[in-house]
Order: sequence, then C-alpha cells, then structure tokens
Amino acid sequence: MKYPFKLPHTITNINGEELTFYSIVEEDGVEKILVKNKIAPKAGPPFHVHFKQDESLTVKKGKMRYQIAGKPEQYLTEGESVVFPKGQMHRFWNAGDDIMECEGWVKPANSLDYFLTGIYNSMNKAGKPEGNPFDSAYLITRYKSEYDLKDIPPFVKKVIFPIIVVVGKLLGKYKHFKNAPLPIK
Repeated sequence: MKYPFKLPHTITNINGEELTFYSIVEEDGVEKILVKNKIAPKAGPPFHVHFKQDESLTVKKGKMRYQIAGKPEQYLTEGESVVFPKGQMHRFWNAGDDIMECEGWVKPANSLDYFLTGIYNSMNKAGKPEGNPFDSAYLITRYKSEYDLKDIPPFVKKVIFPIIVVVGKLLGKYKHFKNAPLPIK
C-alpha cells in the first residue's frame, strides 16, 4: 500500500490524545507501523477492534488501564506491554494523573493512519467525541471491514450511517476524502 502521509505524522484530538506515526518497518514481508502516543489523564480511545491488525503498546511513562471486551480491567505501568490480537475488541486509557506516554506498533499498517486521521479530524471539526456526523459515517462505513467501534449501535452502523453517506455524497461533503485508500476486504 502506498503510504498516505509523510512520516512522522502526528494527529491530536479534543479528548487529549496525541498519536504519532513515526516509521514503517518491514517484518516478515509485512509493513508494520510504529507509533508513539501521549494521552491526557482519563483519556483514551473507546472500545474498538482492528479486524485485520495486531496492536501492541508499551507504557513509557505513567499508568495505563485497559480492557478486553468481556474481561476485567487490567493495569500496566512503565515498561509493561500489552498485545491486542486482530479481532479482539479492546480499549485503553490513562489511569494516572499526568500525561501517559506509550510506544507501540500496528501490523500490518493498512489504512490505520488514514482512518484515525479522519476520525480525529472529525472529532476536532465537531468539537465532540462523536465527531462530525458526515465524516464519521463515511469513515465507519467505508472501513467497516477493517475497524469497528462498540459504542455505536448496530442499527446506526447498518442503516443510519449508509443513509448519511448517500446524503453526504449528494451534498458534496466528501471532497476531502477523494484520495481515501481502498478498504481491505
């Protein structure tokens, strides 16, 4: 896949998350994207899943709390790591009082940088975690074979979002997505 951004590429959102995609390395013939993040106290992504990618994070500073769907919450402190295998619904957040810093990777790289850049931009544009309805609907619908968010009801993802996408296309709301990478089936 042709990488859509010049590295390093840093994105931020209104929730206090900063994510830097800083390098791509090849491992066993597969591109792996290396990341660093800084997360404000109590901030972190909601329950989500990468259907096609494994993700690993190592706490460099602070304390992380994480949860795998259906399992109890767990803690990580500096130097400790967690791997979320593809297909495993998970979430993590800063469990401390200071900025938490992590390093990690996602393999294969796929469209993660593009998808998260769009999601963060949508959140920032709307000024709320749900994001701009047109952009969020577009990204969640287009990349549904790769990513999912647990908190969005299935009816919204299967019925409402596709309707919003059609309306958005009719209104010309998606010009900024003209170079969007194809989803991986």
